[in-house]
Amino acid sequence: MCCSSFLKVIMFIFNGIIFLAGVAILAVGIWAKVDSSSLMNILSTGNAELPDKVFQMDYVSYVFIAVGSVLLIMGFLGCCGAITESKCMLLTFFSIVLIIFLVEVAGAIVLFVFSDLADTLLMEVEGQVRADITDNYGSNKDVTEVWNSTMNAFQCCGYRNYTDFDNSQFVAQNGGVYPDQCCRPGSRCSAGEANVDGCFDKLVKLLEDNAVIVAGVAVGIAALEVAAMVVSMILYCNIGKKSS
Repeated sequence: MCCSSFLKVIMFIFNGIIFLAGVAILAVGIWAKVDSSSLMNILSTGNAELPDKVFQMDYVSYVFIAVGSVLLIMGFLGCCGAITESKCMLLTFFSIVLIIFLVEVAGAIVLFVFSDLADTLLMEVEGQVRADITDNYGSNKDVTEVWNSTMNAFQCCGYRNYTDFDNSQFVAQNGGVYPDQCCRPGSRCSAGEANVDGCFDKLVKLLEDNAVIVAGVAVGIAALEVAAMVVSMILYCNIGKKSS
């Protein structure tokens, strides 16, 4: 009985934190969707160099809303299931965590085992991104601003390098001059001066430099998920013993 009570308290605290985190993330997502200008004003006060347009894209708010909703549901089911000893809630909570865990494992397998498939997907993404630059950079305001913000934030140029802009409207309209982000400050950004690394290479380097942190976070999340599943199943089985 003492062990069961202790597990209930742990389950309640753990899922209470998840629930509150879900509420906060969901609120930020809804706020970003409804009143993004106010949110950006608050964010920009803490960091003047923050790439504003990156956070104004609609998909960011949708991601926040989706993640917040899932966390809110998980926290609610875990807390209420532990306190009320509801087998249905505990089983639903276990199932949700299990699905998330399996998706993460599947993603890791695809990334590390099926490297050829991952390379193929990256090549397809690269083709689409480069085509988007060619077709829309310089002619589509939103695409241009998003790329400018990204290149300013990471000090990079294009997806791979400056040649991604060769056939873009921007270069055609500016007499062969590339975006300023593709060159060192103080020089006319021509093909001979463009020497900044591509954004994809910068992202890969960032991940490599922080590989230990990324791996640690991933392992920590996986451990928490396994622990949550174990505790929820123990409580579920104890409820079954009581009812019998």
